[in-house]
Amino acid sequence: MPRDTIKRITDFIGKRKALLILAALTAVFLLIVLYRTYVVYQKDLPSFESLHNIEPSLKTKIYASDGTLLQEYFNENRVLTPYNEIPEKMVNMLLAVEDRDFFNHWGINFPRLVKALFINVTQWRVAQGASTLTQQLARMLFLNRKKTVERKIKEALTAIKLERTYSKEEILQMYLNQYYFGRGAYGIAAAARAYFDKSVGELNINDCALLVGLLKAPSRYSIFDSTEQAVRIRNSSLYSFYAWGKISRTEYDSLRNLPLEVKMPSEETGRAPYFTEMVRQYLLEKYGENQLYSGGLRVITSLNWDLQEKAEKEMKRKLDDLQAFYERNYSINNPAYTIEVPDPDSGYQSTKRIYKQIQGAAVSIENETGNIIVLIGGKSFETSKFNRAVQGLRQPGSAFKPFVYTAAMDNGYHPSDILYDNSIVLKIPGAKEWRPQNFDNEFMGEMTLRDGLRLSRNLIAIKLLLKVSPEQAIFYANRMGINTPLQAVPSLAIGTSEVRLVELTSAYSVFPNHGIKAPYRYILKVIDRYGNVLEDNSNAQKEEVLSAPTAYIMVNMMQSVIENGTGRAARWLGFTRPAAGKTGTSDAFCDNWFIGFTPQITTGVWVGFDDKTSIGKNQTGGANALPVWTAIMKAAHDTLPIVDFEVPEGVVFLDVCLNSGKLATNRCIEVRREVFKASDTPTETCPVHPSKGLYVGPSVKDNFLIPEDSADIYHF
Repeated sequence: MPRDTIKRITDFIGKRKALLILAALTAVFLLIVLYRTYVVYQKDLPSFESLHNIEPSLKTKIYASDGTLLQEYFNENRVLTPYNEIPEKMVNMLLAVEDRDFFNHWGINFPRLVKALFINVTQWRVAQGASTLTQQLARMLFLNRKKTVERKIKEALTAIKLERTYSKEEILQMYLNQYYFGRGAYGIAAAARAYFDKSVGELNINDCALLVGLLKAPSRYSIFDSTEQAVRIRNSSLYSFYAWGKISRTEYDSLRNLPLEVKMPSEETGRAPYFTEMVRQYLLEKYGENQLYSGGLRVITSLNWDLQEKAEKEMKRKLDDLQAFYERNYSINNPAYTIEVPDPDSGYQSTKRIYKQIQGAAVSIENETGNIIVLIGGKSFETSKFNRAVQGLRQPGSAFKPFVYTAAMDNGYHPSDILYDNSIVLKIPGAKEWRPQNFDNEFMGEMTLRDGLRLSRNLIAIKLLLKVSPEQAIFYANRMGINTPLQAVPSLAIGTSEVRLVELTSAYSVFPNHGIKAPYRYILKVIDRYGNVLEDNSNAQKEEVLSAPTAYIMVNMMQSVIENGTGRAARWLGFTRPAAGKTGTSDAFCDNWFIGFTPQITTGVWVGFDDKTSIGKNQTGGANALPVWTAIMKAAHDTLPIVDFEVPEGVVFLDVCLNSGKLATNRCIEVRREVFKASDTPTETCPVHPSKGLYVGPSVKDNFLIPEDSADIYHF
């Protein structure tokens, strides 16, 4: 073999060895670099445990009992959409624009990475990105958007971890539920609602094109302000869809020429704001801020939205009428009905006078369950967040009297017992002499306890309280649901101790509920994002706080209030159902109340000014609260069967003489059929009309003997 040939072979072998050695060294170097990179960044990468527990921030939704959405609370406006509910065209549009090889790589697309590096180096700028969808998700979930080599390495390694932990479909589901689309919308469901007022399933191909286009820089785009920009974004996505072969050229040309169809969403939340704020405060205290605003809770409440809406309209109508009356009849300079406020339009430290706003509150409760089905806390939540139904402390006036009568009926008194409606003087050491008056400043003399309650005679209630003791009345009020402090003083009988509307209404519901206390409730269920029931109140604890006979006697007595007493306007206004209740008007006409019930529902209504300004002379609960109560109750019973109050065992009806309050004889003229406990019936016959035979004729109602006025003096 020629020497030069041998030399060439030797040189070739030497060069080949050198190349092999160089390649080996390069490979070792790259392995070392990769190993060191992994070691260095391993401690900063998310753990497999954190990868397995990715939980997107979801909004908490508050629902009425019929499924109506009342309110949403969130840090990020997001609703989780399962992969099988995401339209295929949305997935394909995303892949066409962002990552066409998504199903073929394992987190990093090396060919695309090399190509992007080459283009960026040759053009000496970042002209093309190479991040896969998985890398983008890794960056969004665990990293930041800083364009550094360190972040890119972490991003790639995290993407590989994600691919090892989740399926491709799960990664796509996370991506489309996590990413921000602008307008406060996180995830595809919120975006569909924010831009098109549609559900995810209603999105068409053009909708998908626009939403995918927004992902690149959602905060920069304002498509509602620039239709031209929105069309450009949409058409760019459509071109990628066409270039990937998902639609034909004809379809692409047709789609790109269609008009833009974005639509501002309709308002679906913010209903019953006083009620939902009460729910929010409860959830915040029990489950914490993170669960409330990010946990994706579903809260089923007791509220009846249809009835709530009608109740709000009726309350607004009444308050608007009252407000208009004040503004017609009182000058803007009247200090009683106007206040001085800053006037920002008239310069520094300027003020102006505006009219005070009359307020109202209402609560409706299902007797058997304790469910709050209506709650109104004021005239306008936007101007005042104070919830007068659950936070307001007001004097109930005569609406407290049923607790005095309950204490009496449960301790040996009868509706037929007679007291005198006459003047008294109460001398209390260390206090001024008190001469209580009736609403009309008159006295009606001798009358039964039923008539004292029916006509709301203050002196009858005060005298009865003095007989049973204020402590006894407080005991019964507390047992039935009044939790506010009550003062054991004679004026308690006419409601001088403040109460809350929701407690007063709940306490009244004991009467038609056969003496059973069903504590009021407003949350039925709390369900977490996975469907687990965190709280179920469907079987609330109940307690017997009155005997059924005592409860029925009170129901029967309060029926007289509506039939021919201070609440008879309910009948004039067309409410014909069996019902009972009590009016209430506090001192100086500052508070107007009506609390009443049927066998199914109890409703309480309050009207007044926040600062306890007088509503006006002779403005009573019967005049202002009762009409709202009647409208609510008529609406509440539209679909309910007509049911009468059930007479329990242990109750009997006997005829009594209205002159003596004793069992009527055949000589008695003014006679009433009265209700008694079977275990405690009167045995004495009428001494005014003595006879050997008992009365056996038709009952007569509402005749009163009015003797001359006399004053009794009580010393303490």
